[in-house]
This record gives sequence, structure tokens and C-alpha cells, in this order.
Amino acid sequence: MEKDRLLAFTDGVVAIIITIMVLELKAPHDGSFGALRDTAPTFLSYVLSFVYVAIYWNNHHHFFHLVPRVNGALLWANLHLLFWLSLVPFTTGWLGEHHSAAAPTAVYGISLLMPAIAWYVMQTVLVRTLGGSSTLARALGRDVKGKISPPLYLCGVAAAFVDTRISDAIYVLVALMWLVPDRRMERAAARD
Repeated sequence: MEKDRLLAFTDGVVAIIITIMVLELKAPHDGSFGALRDTAPTFLSYVLSFVYVAIYWNNHHHFFHLVPRVNGALLWANLHLLFWLSLVPFTTGWLGEHHSAAAPTAVYGISLLMPAIAWYVMQTVLVRTLGGSSTLARALGRDVKGKISPPLYLCGVAAAFVDTRISDAIYVLVALMWLVPDRRMERAAARD
């Protein structure tokens, strides 16, 4: 089947996720700059979550340039990814309200870990569907960033019970690692 419906549905879900996150941002009741300082943790958790959702959307967009058609397994793998991403607004809100508490910081890390695992599952289904010698498989190569991200998230989850600032630093580090443009898919598509 054609991939257009999968892409349109994914775009819609991602747009809703971002909308839910931004609607959770509340303006301060006070008109002073000090009031903004009080909302900083909520705003920063939103920014980090927005970056993560944007990274998934961007990579999803690049991956599917190399996918001619989709099958049932891929539809389910994509839904699996979207399920975990749809929980990000909840964990973002909890983290923003309780930014120095261990449980929200750990649960936020889990909400980053699970889409990473779902992404790996979807990537595996794609490679299995397209074949090991496909353009996508060649473009992925060793996928170092994809392999080190889940253990880093796990370290962030564990660190939440020691010092939440360590967890926050790990979550930001992984986001920064993925923000560096990954041109593998573009180069692969250009070659083919």
C-alpha cells in the first residue's frame, strides 16, 4: 500500500502532540519578570520535549523518503512509535511541575526511552521489509546514535534517584546529539 496515508496520519498525530504540550503552558498571573522565572522549569521541559518530538518527526520524514510502500507490520510499528510519543505531553507536564523530584524525572526518561525502542523496532521492520541491501539499510550503517541513546536514557532514569540535574543533563545531551544534522538518508537518496 502507499505510504502517503501513514505519513499524513503521523504528521497529524505529531501536530496534536505538540499542540497538547503548548496548551499546557500557562501564562503567569503576575505581570513581573520574576513570575516568568517561576514558570521556567515548565517552559524548559516543554522546549526539550518539543525538540524530541521534532527530532522524531524529522527523522521519520527522512526515513520514509527511502520507503516506496508500506505493509501491515510497518503500520503497527509506526503506531507503536506514535503511542509512546503521545505520552510525552503527560510526562512533560509532570516534569515541569515537579522539576526536582525523582519520580517525574525518571518517568520522563522512560517516556524518552520507549519511543527510542519503538523507533528501533520500526527501523528493524523497515529494513526487514526492504531488505538488508536496501538504500535505507545501507544509509543506517552501524547506527551508533541509535544504539547509544537507550542506554543513556536508562542512565538518566537511574540518575534521577541520585540527582535530577544529572538526568536532565543526560536528556539534553541525547537531544543535542540528535540535533546535529544526520545527512545519511539524504545522501543515500541522492545516490539512488
